[in-house]
Amino acid sequence: MPAEQIFKGQIASPGLALGTIDLHILNLANPGAAGTPEQERRALRGAVEVARAQLMSLTEKSDAMAGDILALQIALLEDSELTAPAIEAIEGGKSAAAAWREALDAQIEIYRSDDSEYFRARAADLMDLRDRVVGLFCGEVRGSKMKAPDAIYVAQDLAPSRFLETDWSRYRGAALMGGSASSHVAILARARGMPLLIGIRGTEAALRDGAEAILDAEDGRLIVDPEASTVARYRDRLAQRREEAEKEVTFLDGPAVTAGGARIQVCINVDDPEVLDRMNPDHCDGIGLTRSEFLFYANDGLPDEDRQFDAYARLIDWAGGKTVTIRTLDAGGDKPISGLTPEGETNPFLGLRGLRLSLARAEIFRVQLRALARAAARGPLKVMFPMVTVPAEMDQARALFEEEVAGLTEAGIEARTPPLGMMVEVPAAALDVAHFKADFFSIGSNDLVQYVTATGRDNAAVAALHDALNPAVLELIGRVAAHGVRVGCEVSLCGDMAAEPASLARLLDAGLRAVSVAPAALARTKAAIARSSAAGDGTDDG
Repeated sequence: MPAEQIFKGQIASPGLALGTIDLHILNLANPGAAGTPEQERRALRGAVEVARAQLMSLTEKSDAMAGDILALQIALLEDSELTAPAIEAIEGGKSAAAAWREALDAQIEIYRSDDSEYFRARAADLMDLRDRVVGLFCGEVRGSKMKAPDAIYVAQDLAPSRFLETDWSRYRGAALMGGSASSHVAILARARGMPLLIGIRGTEAALRDGAEAILDAEDGRLIVDPEASTVARYRDRLAQRREEAEKEVTFLDGPAVTAGGARIQVCINVDDPEVLDRMNPDHCDGIGLTRSEFLFYANDGLPDEDRQFDAYARLIDWAGGKTVTIRTLDAGGDKPISGLTPEGETNPFLGLRGLRLSLARAEIFRVQLRALARAAARGPLKVMFPMVTVPAEMDQARALFEEEVAGLTEAGIEARTPPLGMMVEVPAAALDVAHFKADFFSIGSNDLVQYVTATGRDNAAVAALHDALNPAVLELIGRVAAHGVRVGCEVSLCGDMAAEPASLARLLDAGLRAVSVAPAALARTKAAIARSSAAGDGTDDG
């Protein structure tokens, strides 16, 4: 039997898995000689249209978050500038497959070498489109023929659309030689609760198909051909994790209270309303963050007022009297929207995004504000604005909201101004929090960590510096929490930090008494709160 081998990697989605390797290798060999330029042009356009149809079909079966990812790829395929270099190469005698691959490889290299984290991350989308179209010419071969029920998916990389096409019911996890912890695939894996390692330092020969393996996405290791003692040790760990998960579920039915008697408000984050069909509203204190972007990625244009109102009303009805917090459109950065976000920004993460973009496109912003004002008359609603940097932005957003409420009321339409708050994710806002006229604050730790540490979330080279527990990050969070206590204003946190037990303990010690987490992390978070020693201060009212 081969000796045990350990390959280190980066954790993109935590968990443990035991299984057999299912090695996926993509065959992109040239399919043969080129035909006439006219034949090759027709072949390329046909393949691009088939690829587009495949992605459109996949979009119809996907949730909103996955649909966002696919919409970006569809938009790229529909861009004539993407195909123009390939058409030019065909005129020079290249086959359609070779021309497309060379043209996309050139674009991918440009994206990979860009200074912007956003464009570097988009290289993966271009790779996906390259492989999908070339695969239509080449008769691609994917994966082994093994049908083991407990497989571990191993590949050089995994494109978002491939992730969405894969039947994950027979896989226990995945390990990639490439990838990024902030990639679309990593986000999708975390949403599924599926263990994922990236940056595995191994070769396709070493990570051979059918080999027994242990995927340790807690310590960042893929163990191939594990010894019997190693397998036994990990089986014990898996059993312990299952036992812990069963205990965590028991915390769902009751309120979240620390061992020290502090009542903690625990809400859920909603990316896609479809998730609510599988959720019991009694298990949480409401919706702490609704990412309204799901409405803006549809292929039929920007949503009108009635469509937005219907979506917001559905959330309020589901909550059954508990408060629903909706964030206005947070476009830009890593969330481009065709026809809305600017193109060609050197660094979209530091550009026109969030509330900055909404104020610049007031005609679109006002439509959303009217829908929210109508929804506020239906039930408990709070509205918050993203990427607020200076107090004047908050003042301007509030003035626009009140103008739309007045207009609706004058027209005889029921509307009201709900509590208006802001995301604290820009260091300038955290440092100057006392000067913002906000009814509540929600700390967006994902962006706050990025901006405080000056590290891109998708850049593996600086992953060690991208630390949510950096003292400077914790100091800013503590400053905002302390301000909330002083003025009697609610402060919550809705980033990934709230779902990590170690980080959560530090947040509670900093004075936070409200968090919002992904639905999949709800039980784990409430269980971690019960283990915390954070003391009640007499102000917790549940």
